[in-house]
Amino acid sequence: MLDPKRIEEWIAAELKCEQLHVDGDGAHFQAVIVSSEFAGMNRVKRQQRINAILKSRFDSGELHALSMQTLTPEEWEATRG
Repeated sequence: MLDPKRIEEWIAAELKCEQLHVDGDGAHFQAVIVSSEFAGMNRVKRQQRINAILKSRFDSGELHALSMQTLTPEEWEATRG
């Protein structure tokens, strides 16, 4: 069973994150990813960036499903308001 912390490690190894949290049941996962690298990117481009990081994990079947919320630090702060 895949540990959500492993997914966090894979993402953090390739993307500077101000906040990163992954939760899930071992098959389906949800992520909140906050990175200044997302500035100027639309939602699709942000998700493509994460999918590119995890491509080999998806291709191998090690990771099956990941829903994600991708935010800049400013957007993150606004949601916490």
